[in-house]
Amino acid sequence: RRQRALLWGVLLATWEAAGGKLRYSVPEEMPKGSFVGDVAKDLGLQLPELTDRGVRIVSEGRTQYFCLHGKTGHLVTAERIDREQLCRLVEECVLRCELIVEGEMKFYEIEVQITDINDNAPSFREAEIELRISEVTVPGSQYPLAEAQDPDWGRNSLQSYELSGDEHFSLALQAGPGGDQRPELLVLRASDGGDPARTGTARIRVMVVDANDNAPVFSQAEYMVRVPEDLPVGSTLVTVTATDTDEGLNGQVKYSLKKVSDMATDIFCLNYETGEVTLLRSLDFEEGNSYELEVQANDGGGLFDTTKVTISVTDINDNMPEISVRSAISEISEDAPSGTVVALLRVEDRDSGANGEVRCSLDGDVPFRLQSSHGSYYSVVTARELDREQVSEYNVTVRAADG
Repeated sequence: RRQRALLWGVLLATWEAAGGKLRYSVPEEMPKGSFVGDVAKDLGLQLPELTDRGVRIVSEGRTQYFCLHGKTGHLVTAERIDREQLCRLVEECVLRCELIVEGEMKFYEIEVQITDINDNAPSFREAEIELRISEVTVPGSQYPLAEAQDPDWGRNSLQSYELSGDEHFSLALQAGPGGDQRPELLVLRASDGGDPARTGTARIRVMVVDANDNAPVFSQAEYMVRVPEDLPVGSTLVTVTATDTDEGLNGQVKYSLKKVSDMATDIFCLNYETGEVTLLRSLDFEEGNSYELEVQANDGGGLFDTTKVTISVTDINDNMPEISVRSAISEISEDAPSGTVVALLRVEDRDSGANGEVRCSLDGDVPFRLQSSHGSYYSVVTARELDREQVSEYNVTVRAADG
C-alpha cells in the first residue's frame, strides 16, 4: 500500500524554467482590465486547463500589476500603471511577472514593456524668473535660465524652448530719467514633441542695475562627496563656497540650484545663504547611488559662477533576504524517487554587491536538499528514499543569509 508523508514548515525552492520569455508591450495609464497579451494562445494552453492546472500570475514586488483572465486566457492589467512613477530614471520600463503552472510544477517568465504616452507637460520650478542685468552688458551676453522638467521620455519629453516678448528687449532696457529701472517682461515657453504638443511657461522679469565688474568665484570647480545610505536626515553633506571681491550689494553672494533632477530636489536642500547642502529625507542606495547638482552663485549685480556637486551614495547591508514560497505540496509518497520536487521558492535581496549575495541552506538532518534551478529560484527536492514507518512527518526550515 502506497503511504504518504505530510510536509510542514517553510519551504524554499525553484522550478526549472519551462521555456523562453513571453514579451508584451502596453501603454501606460491604461484602465484596469486592459488587454496585454493572449497568454493561453502563446503557450498553447486550452482554456479548461487554466483552472485544472492551477495557473496563476505572480508579479515581482508587492504590487500585482497583472492578472490572468480565467475565461479568455488573456493577460490583463490589474492596476493603472504610471510609467513615470515606476521607471523615473530609466528609459526602458519593463515589468516582470511569472505564470505559475502548479499542476505541472512549471513557470514561464513574462516581460511587459510599458510605453510612454504624452501625459505630462513641461513645467518650470518657478512661475516667474528675475534676471538682473548690468547696464554695461554688451549685446550677445548669455544668462542661464532654469531648465524645464518633463518626466515623459523620448519624443514626448522636453524638445524645445521659445522666448517671446520684445524682440529687442536687450536694447530697450534703458534707464529712464533719474536712473529709474524699467523692467521688461518676457515669456519663456518649453514644448515637448507629443502630438498634440504640451507646453509650460515661465515669466522672465529683466531688471537693469548698476555696473558690477567682479563675478563670484567658487573655491572648487567640482565638489565630490561620498556618504553612506544610512546618513541621518538633516545632516550636512557638503558646503559650497564662493567669494566676490565687490563691495555692498554687488559683493553679496547667494546660492541656488540650477540643473537638478526632480528626485534630487526631494532629497537635498541647498541653503541659499550659507551654501550648505543638507539631507531632506533618507537615502536608499537601491533607489539611487549617485546624484549631480549644479549650484550657481549669484552676486547682487547679476554676475555668477557655477560648480558641480557630485554625491555618491555607498551601500550598507540594510535589507534582509526575502523568501517567498511560489508552490509546495503537502503530501508525498514514500516511494517517490530521489530528486522529486516538493516546493518552489524564490530568494531575493535588494542590497548590491556582496551585501546582496544570498546563501541558502536547510536546517537539520532531513532527507531533502536545495537545488538551484534558475536565477533566484530554488527547488526543495528529496535527497534519498523516504520511509513512512520511520518518520511520517517532516518540518523543513530553509535559511537564507546574505553577505
